[in-house]
Amino acid sequence: MWYSLNSVFDVDRLGAITIMKRYVKIIPIAALFFAFSANADVALKDNSEILGKWKLYAEATKLDGEQKPVTIEWDFKGDGVLQQTATDSVGRTGEMKIAIKYAIENGEIKKQTKPGQEKYESCKVVEKEGSKMILKCPFLYYFLTKK
Repeated sequence: MWYSLNSVFDVDRLGAITIMKRYVKIIPIAALFFAFSANADVALKDNSEILGKWKLYAEATKLDGEQKPVTIEWDFKGDGVLQQTATDSVGRTGEMKIAIKYAIENGEIKKQTKPGQEKYESCKVVEKEGSKMILKCPFLYYFLTKK
C-alpha cells in the first residue's frame, strides 16, 4: 500500500491534539490541588503557642517574594497585649514602642490595626516550626524568629 507523507502527519497531529485536550482538562485540577496543599495554614489553639518575644526580621508582599529587612520586636503577653518595639537604625526616632490588643480567634491572630481604635485585622500562621513563624496578614507576610 501506498501512504502519502501528508496522511501520516495528519494522523499524528490528531493524536497530539487529543493528548493536549486531556492535559488541558487535568491542569486546572492539579493547580487547585497544589494551591490548597501548599497553603495549609497552622491553626493556633490559644495564645500559649506564641507567648513571648519574637524578632520580626522581614516583611514581604508575597510569600516567595522579595523580603524587606526590618528591625521590630513583638512581645505577645498573656493579658492580650502585643508590645511592638520598632528600631529605626537610619532615622532620628531611635526606638518606638506601641502596645495593641490581640486575641486568638478561629486559629488566627486577631490584632488591632491602630492603638486606641477597635479596628482589627486577622493574621494567619502560614508556617510555625521550632523558633520560626510566618504570618500572613491582609497586606503583608511577616517573618519572625523566637527570641
